[in-house]
Amino acid sequence: MSDNLDTAIAAMRRFNRFYTKAIGVLDDTYLHSDFSLAAGRVLYELAQGGAKTTTRLREELRLDAGYLSRILKDFEKRGFIRRSPALEDARARNLELTLAGRQAFAALNQLSQNEAGALLEPLAPSVRNDLAAAMGRIEALLAGNGAAPVLREPRIGDFGWVVQAHAALYAQEYGWDERFEALVAEIVAAYIQKRDPARERCWIAEQAGRNVGSIFLVKESEEVAKLRLLLVDPAARGHGLGRRLIGECVDFARVSGYRRVTLWTQQNLTAARHLYAQAGFTLSRSEPYRGIGRDLISEYWDLDLVPPAAIN
Repeated sequence: MSDNLDTAIAAMRRFNRFYTKAIGVLDDTYLHSDFSLAAGRVLYELAQGGAKTTTRLREELRLDAGYLSRILKDFEKRGFIRRSPALEDARARNLELTLAGRQAFAALNQLSQNEAGALLEPLAPSVRNDLAAAMGRIEALLAGNGAAPVLREPRIGDFGWVVQAHAALYAQEYGWDERFEALVAEIVAAYIQKRDPARERCWIAEQAGRNVGSIFLVKESEEVAKLRLLLVDPAARGHGLGRRLIGECVDFARVSGYRRVTLWTQQNLTAARHLYAQAGFTLSRSEPYRGIGRDLISEYWDLDLVPPAAIN
């Protein structure tokens, strides 16, 4: 092996020893629950929406077939999963979480949230941002995702992903409830049903075959466009993707003849607010809001696309 490779291997092994100890992987049970680490990961995958077959789970998680079978049998005994015929293959069975399974996942997910919070809370906000960016970079490099994401038009299935990704991410990071998922679904449905192709667009960011971001521009009036549903997957953060998505929106709004772009956001979304300010948006007003399970401060930001003197 080359000296460079030997050094990288040593660094990776050292980091693995540090991190597995830090997050408690070496404990007898995962997060002091009654699940193993592998069982917890299977529960997580089943909770991410959509039915999955045993074969797909085994391939995604690279688990031994016998080991996965024992985990699923245990889940069945606990009433966590149900099986139903797979539409694409009558011989296969889809696995879905029951209410008990979703409740078990919610409890385990909260434990994981608390564990990560305990590690991150003592760090300064700037250090947390650096750490999140570094972890995203590690994930991208090891997955072969070094290339920049491609921005493209949505395809069949992408709109469902937008709803699911927003709901899962904001529930995990901010504790927003199912009402936020319903709100995103309403926005997406309205876009699909009423879209003006000449003046409204959606962009999906894709990296190595995986969706990692989204943004919409919709018509508020003949002169005003609205930026909606900006999302950047944690694994793709720290590389300017948010700025690219906002820039595409603003450029399209300008060539489409709008005079202003407006947006609605929440005061606690500091990273997004920073991006909006960088793009030239200014805060116009704010008000209390409690529509998604938390006491929030809603904010309305505007960007004029033509000089004020040119507006009659």
